[in-house]
Amino acid sequence: PPNPLRLRISAVSLYLSYDEDPHSGRWTVTGEDGHRTITVTHESKEVAAAEVEKSFGRKASPRPPEPPPGWHRFTLIDSLFNSEGAASDDPAYTAIKAAPPEGCVPEPLTHCFSLECTRPGTDLLDAISTTCAEIRTRHGLLLTDLGVEKVDEWLSDGKDAWGARILAQLLLMSVERASLLGYTPTDLTRFIQRVTE
Repeated sequence: PPNPLRLRISAVSLYLSYDEDPHSGRWTVTGEDGHRTITVTHESKEVAAAEVEKSFGRKASPRPPEPPPGWHRFTLIDSLFNSEGAASDDPAYTAIKAAPPEGCVPEPLTHCFSLECTRPGTDLLDAISTTCAEIRTRHGLLLTDLGVEKVDEWLSDGKDAWGARILAQLLLMSVERASLLGYTPTDLTRFIQRVTE
């Protein structure tokens, strides 16, 4: 299945998603950096990925091993909107740095705190929501950013790929902003159920 990986080069992120055609065996790799989306198809997954990175003006980066089935790789960021501009060395993050959720590693960014995570879940939404709930319970933080800059873009590439990452970020943003307006989780659930009935 498509498997998006987040590659960080300096402070700029490049997201790659992979899709193998079951009939031809050719690989389609899509890269997105928040400003552009580039897609390359090739017999080799590695060649296609390297061509995508080259199109972004970057050298191909070594890739971490793909997570096992049922595990998902993603990044959680305490956005500037949510953290009021707190830098990654802010004391508010001391506890989570000392005891991050299993499978998550603090990733220092210049202007905000983030975690690189590989976590289990029935799908990407499940893995992200479970991780966010654990962080909220243990550390009182609501991390609402997955590094998606263009949330209005869309890819219908499956429940574990880039489109799901965009959906998850939209849902997290909705939770955060609803609470600032005085809406409860019950209000949000009722809204979703009502408009989808």
